[in-house]
Formats: sequence, structure tokens, C-alpha cells
Amino acid sequence: QVQLVESGGGLVQPGGSLRLSCAASGSIFSINAMGWYRQAPGTQRELVARISSGDSPNDADSVKGRFTISRDNARNTVYLQMSSLKPEDTAVYYCHGALNNGSSTGRYWGPGTQVTVSS
Repeated sequence: QVQLVESGGGLVQPGGSLRLSCAASGSIFSINAMGWYRQAPGTQRELVARISSGDSPNDADSVKGRFTISRDNARNTVYLQMSSLKPEDTAVYYCHGALNNGSSTGRYWGPGTQVTVSS
């Protein structure tokens, strides 16, 4: 059983920073890619940033220059450093992983963590 658990969300003022973490645990043989998506009320879930096994990050245009994704392979953990936060960044942020358990690759989601940007 594979699990993804996010942490680090919360309330922050506009212009502030937060760092989200997502740790993958369970029967993991290898990680093909991990990333972050977000969903605001009344909208579809959208990609924020993604990093593949080749360590080539892919960021949404709306967060370029403000958010940075990184990963710690030894800890099966991915991070999202968010800076210069704006009210429109308010959403539930979900961790996503394409993980191989030794026999097949599955797509997994964390339960989500709320990020609220407000004064």
C-alpha cells in the first residue's frame, strides 16, 4: 500500500512564503514523477509543478519565478517552496505521485492541504 502525506499548509499574508512537503511511504520500488496540483472552490484541479525522475521540473505559467519544486530521493519526499504568494494562490494543494511498486506503476494522491493567502 502506497501513501502520500502532505504537510506545511496554512494561512499566510500576501507576499509571504510557505513550504509544502509530501512524503511517500509504503511499497515503493521507484518514483517516476511527483508533483503538486491545486484546486480552488468551483474550479478544476490544475497542475502547479511536477518533477520527473530525470529531475527536470515543470511549472505552471502562473507560478513561474515564485514557486520551486524539489525532491529528496533518499526520503521519497517532494517539496514546494512558495514565495510571493497571492490571494489567487488560495486552494487545496494535492501531492501526486507516479510510483512503481516493483511490478506496476500507479498514480497516487495525497489527501490535500489547505493554503490560504489573505490579509
